[in-house]
Amino acid sequence: MLFEDSTINIFDSTAAAVPYMMRTDIQEKDGSYLLEIELPGFAREDVLAELVDGTLTIIANKPDTIEKDETKINYIRKERITGGCKRSFFVGNKIKQEDITAAFKDGILSIIINNPDKSVDREERKLIPIK
Repeated sequence: MLFEDSTINIFDSTAAAVPYMMRTDIQEKDGSYLLEIELPGFAREDVLAELVDGTLTIIANKPDTIEKDETKINYIRKERITGGCKRSFFVGNKIKQEDITAAFKDGILSIIINNPDKSVDREERKLIPIK
């Protein structure tokens, strides 16, 4: 299984870009942050978002869906892969699960982090629902 993993601080504008997986645009918008993450080829059901100790982690995993009949096919080249990728963003210890909303449409995961300066305690691992 292929997993590309990296962690960046969303507040650091000098952070290096990830070369090919989960390309992400981060905008500051109306006192909130908007992350738009490219996940081509993945369905909403393949994507998981979680917040643990100030780090937002996105995991996309595409299961192997080869049918028994397909194993008899003699492919010359097959570029669709199974496996996944993972990317983490440090959002700060003041953010809680309720401050984050997520939606997935047309291969783009959009995450809004509301009120990033709000003072709250650390949280245990919490999953973020993706609509």
